[in-house]
Amino acid sequence: MDYRAAKQFILAKLRAELSDRLVYHGLHHTLDVLKMASELCESEGVSDHERVLVKTAALFHDAGFIKNKHAGHETEGCVLVREFLPEFGYKTTDIECICGMIMATKIPQSPGTLLEEILCDADLDYLGRDDFFAIGSTLFEELQSYQLIGDAQTWNRLQVSFLTAHRFHTRTNKALREPVKRRYLEDLQDLVSTYA
Repeated sequence: MDYRAAKQFILAKLRAELSDRLVYHGLHHTLDVLKMASELCESEGVSDHERVLVKTAALFHDAGFIKNKHAGHETEGCVLVREFLPEFGYKTTDIECICGMIMATKIPQSPGTLLEEILCDADLDYLGRDDFFAIGSTLFEELQSYQLIGDAQTWNRLQVSFLTAHRFHTRTNKALREPVKRRYLEDLQDLVSTYA
């Protein structure tokens, strides 16, 4: 399994084919998820082989956005995984494990294994970080550019319901990110309570 070559391949593809309108789901998001997934693998104590699978899933988890549509991008990502990863020596069982992780990130998240929990937590890690509002504003901008959301009040109400429903899955993020996320939720609830 040649992880380095697979990484070079998918990063070049994302760089070339992702729309400039994806100000949230751009290459920077994929790299952030890769970084956080690597850190979570370390803190959750997964094996070297599993770490490679998680990192590969992180690299491909939003690759379906090259089709330039939000709905179904996880399924599209799995199509790419099944098409290209055999060329890099990935076995069928590894490919299916990677697709399981990618599909688990579909909202609402539904991880069934530790590796799926790691990718899900890495994907939404920013919900409990200092850059929550900055990153959130890029998602709002992206959703507006695709006409998937209306004004800021609608966005803030959506964030309240999303944060209320969201749960971190790994031991690491429950301890590190959940308390911070709760503070942001309280701030947003206060803001939304001022709306007419």
